[in-house]
Amino acid sequence: MANMKSTTWEHQAGILLASLGQPIRIQILSALAAGEACVCHLESLLGKRQAYISQHLMALRQAGILVTRREGRFIFYRLADSKYLDLLLLSSELAGTDSPALSANTNTVCNCPHCETAT
Repeated sequence: MANMKSTTWEHQAGILLASLGQPIRIQILSALAAGEACVCHLESLLGKRQAYISQHLMALRQAGILVTRREGRFIFYRLADSKYLDLLLLSSELAGTDSPALSANTNTVCNCPHCETAT
């Protein structure tokens, strides 16, 4: 978690959990379970507007949950640590729901370098 070395573990955990406190952010992490993706990929997968997704990606990145890589004009997002997926699965279990099916970020229609080379 970025810039939190001087705070207590309780504060750090609270910031982390608050950062994940919106369903769309959990959907984004689930979509990134299969690997990195660009915003246009996530837009296609989640059926949400690019601006909406970008806002949440920024919050997750600022919290240190996501990291990025640039390829030309595209920015690719990925989980900073796979343990975030464990947290999602455990949260689902504790909430008494079925384990979520973590998304495979395939079968999208976008013009990112990954999709262009696949066609």
